[in-house]
Amino acid sequence: MADMTLQFDDLLSRSRTQCREDAIKAGLRPGNADDAWVELHRHGCRQEESERPIIRTEEEGDTVKFALRMHDGHETESVILPMQGSTGKKRITLCLSSQVGCALGCAFCETATMGLIRNLEVAEILTQWHVAKHTLKQDITNIVFMGMGEPMQNLDAVLQAIEVLGDRSGAEIAPSRISVSTAGRVKGIDRYREFMNRDGWRQVRLAVSVNAPNEEIRKELMPITRAESMESVRNAMQRWLDDGGQKILVEYVLIPGMNDHPDHPQQLADWIQDMNCRVNVIPYNPRRDSPWPAPTEESIDLFIADLLSAGCQVNRRRTMGRDVMAACGQLGNPEIKRRVPLRIPR
Repeated sequence: MADMTLQFDDLLSRSRTQCREDAIKAGLRPGNADDAWVELHRHGCRQEESERPIIRTEEEGDTVKFALRMHDGHETESVILPMQGSTGKKRITLCLSSQVGCALGCAFCETATMGLIRNLEVAEILTQWHVAKHTLKQDITNIVFMGMGEPMQNLDAVLQAIEVLGDRSGAEIAPSRISVSTAGRVKGIDRYREFMNRDGWRQVRLAVSVNAPNEEIRKELMPITRAESMESVRNAMQRWLDDGGQKILVEYVLIPGMNDHPDHPQQLADWIQDMNCRVNVIPYNPRRDSPWPAPTEESIDLFIADLLSAGCQVNRRRTMGRDVMAACGQLGNPEIKRRVPLRIPR
């Protein structure tokens, strides 16, 4: 079984080109490796069901949250989000996790209560897609790295996973349909920009979780701000745009009494002024034992109207999966806690 697992993970986590090169080095026919790779990614196999079993699924409407158990007993949670695109065409987005837990300690996020336990390996990231596609039979069209963890803290694995997902002989997810979200890891944004500059990857997307109109509030909500100022994050975003990167999605979790004051829309508009950005307003989804309620519809509409009046491009994130803890900021198993004290990595 160990040899089978290694073979499965190698085929799953390495690009088709890498598998061909490995076969040549081993004195094997590269065509066999190529055929096996395509077979796995296009048609699937049942190996992942025994090695990383689905331990639970929860549904709310069309939204599906599923949890996988890793070899060491830890869990990942992923979410399948069917929705209508702007053209009316149905798309199915898979929200992937990149870590078990998270070190950044955002006050509004369930995953933060776990602390960082460990990074996910490439095969563990891609198993989430494999299960969604081949076990749960979902025709995944879009990928967002917005699940458990900070993708920029596990960027080597995330970028390798993106390369595999974008292969036209495999998952065939177009780069324009792949988004990586960050709480503002500047070095990670710059490395992702270097990846974006490679041939074939110019269309990948960047989302930055800002969630505050000014430094003071952001420090209270997102401890990472003590290490990465809003100015440094903005500068990294500008470098992305200067290099020809796609429009940035500025994520703003709207939290009653924290970042929804009438002055805040204009402050946010001033911060992103002259940048090619769109603000994605995300109504807060209460975590367990949350000190805040969800915002009212009236307050959401008013905040969005004020952003529009200030000249911002705005989307509202549709709330999906809140009742089964599958919405934005709600992923994580409260029974799994961090093993070491929280530290903000620099």
